[in-house]
Amino acid sequence: MNIFDCAIKIEEETKEYYQGLEAEAMEPEMKVLFSMLAASEEEHQRKLRRLRKRMTAAHLDGLTVNVCRFRPLLSQKELLEETERDPNLYRFAVSNEEQDIRFYEELATAATDETTRKCLLILAEEERRHLQKVTNIYSFVETPKTFLAWSEFSNRQEL
Repeated sequence: MNIFDCAIKIEEETKEYYQGLEAEAMEPEMKVLFSMLAASEEEHQRKLRRLRKRMTAAHLDGLTVNVCRFRPLLSQKELLEETERDPNLYRFAVSNEEQDIRFYEELATAATDETTRKCLLILAEEERRHLQKVTNIYSFVETPKTFLAWSEFSNRQEL
């Protein structure tokens, strides 16, 4: 199987996962977060498709549809239940991205073809960039909760 097809399939499943969470979430903030994460996955897919066109086809023996699938740490229901106890979804999203990075790095060490190894390392690096975007999305959504205005701006009444 082509490794870029594998990566794109994983991203499609991840996007569908976040879209399902968006549909099930009750809090507007969670809906925004999941919507932004799904959009980020869509953007990531487009980037991978462009990479696939530029790179020579890299195939990996033993890479099947069963291997190329998104494996969330928690089901959608479990994750939504978990957010009631701990609303910090940052760890979950980061863990999923780190899992993808490890997946590509492990495949790269097992690859015998240099072109395939290079493509897998490019995918791992692309996942690192995507991890940074996920971090930025989370920071953006959490900013209203964590922002502390300077005291000079807290009292805007005339003396």
